[in-house]
Amino acid sequence: MSDVLTPLNSIRHNTSSLQIHVCSQHTLHLHVSTYTFYPLYIPPLLPLFFLSFIIFLLSLIIMDLINSVLNLFVPPASLITLAFSWPALCFLHACEWLYNTVYGDNMDGKVVIITGASSGIGEQIAYEYALRRACLVLVARREHRLRGIAENARRMGARHVMIVAADVVKEDECRRFVNETINFYGRVDHLVNTVSLGHTFYFEEVTDTSVFPVLLDINFWGNIYPTLVALPYLHRTNGRVIINASVESWLPLPRMSLYAAAKAALVNFYETLRFELRDEVGVTIATHGWIGSEMTSGKFMLEEGAEMQWKEEREMNVIGGPVEEFARLMVAGACRGDAYVKYPSWYDVFLLYRVFAPNVLNWAFRLLIAPQGTKRTSSYVGTGRSLEGRPMLEAPSPRTALLAPYSFSGGGQLS
Repeated sequence: MSDVLTPLNSIRHNTSSLQIHVCSQHTLHLHVSTYTFYPLYIPPLLPLFFLSFIIFLLSLIIMDLINSVLNLFVPPASLITLAFSWPALCFLHACEWLYNTVYGDNMDGKVVIITGASSGIGEQIAYEYALRRACLVLVARREHRLRGIAENARRMGARHVMIVAADVVKEDECRRFVNETINFYGRVDHLVNTVSLGHTFYFEEVTDTSVFPVLLDINFWGNIYPTLVALPYLHRTNGRVIINASVESWLPLPRMSLYAAAKAALVNFYETLRFELRDEVGVTIATHGWIGSEMTSGKFMLEEGAEMQWKEEREMNVIGGPVEEFARLMVAGACRGDAYVKYPSWYDVFLLYRVFAPNVLNWAFRLLIAPQGTKRTSSYVGTGRSLEGRPMLEAPSPRTALLAPYSFSGGGQLS
């Protein structure tokens, strides 16, 4: 019985001896064992539960109190601190800008990959790097367009130009053109992501949702995949990633809901990536307003460069800057190592309104951009027919086979 245990009791074993004299020669020895059961101590659970609940409530009250105090004192204290430190910050920024301008990246002989280089911003960026005598890798789906742009870049001073027909929304094709770049040049110094696809329709009037993944794939994943593949090689050269974002990432405008959402996701992704990369690989985020490119002139590209056969009458005329100026500022900022390139810079004033007076900004946009009396109609290009009950997009579905990349050297030979 000494080995018997119960989970709720403890057992104390006592042994005593008893001697009985049977006769003068024999003595009977008896051992008497006694077992005493003591119940284990079980702490009361109910008081502990109430104590934990009270501690939890007190922590919530304390956190609410702390947040209330911070909400009351942190904003004005931060504004006052910023106001007093603003002159010093501007001076330091000016000194940094001057130093980086003088001792910035010399792109002579450096290797630059430019996606979306077949038109618009990508084309102009290729010319800007060509003026700096860089080696260019031009990537787009419209191969016939790349040939002419590559020849122009060579004439403007590019040391060497390679063109690759590829779809940047496919990871395997991104790996292909990056591998071809490494095999030919042995390095990558700058990766410039300029692919973009816009739209001008009210979200509630969409009749064909098949365009949704296309817009998000091109505007978001078309920038992420090339970056993912090129990062290991950019680490080797302390290179830089340059992103063509938009002011609509934080200043959304009517009829561009999906475009604005994709650009906002893009900016937040690269802001986070900047912290992860530290100073090993630089990140330059370029945001622009309305600029005169193919997107703002009614050409929205899809599927091997075929144009979307639709557009909408805009509610108002938007005055934009030239794409050439934005490309020049974008490349200059990347070579200086700027974290941000903004064009035009006066768009920053809207950020103040968005933070401190969002209602005023909303009222102004409703009055100037999308008044209530505006007719919400869409039409095909050159037909004037309503899109009601019709698909939003018409584009050929099959893609042509991708050919081997063409390479242009200084001698103008096609290989």
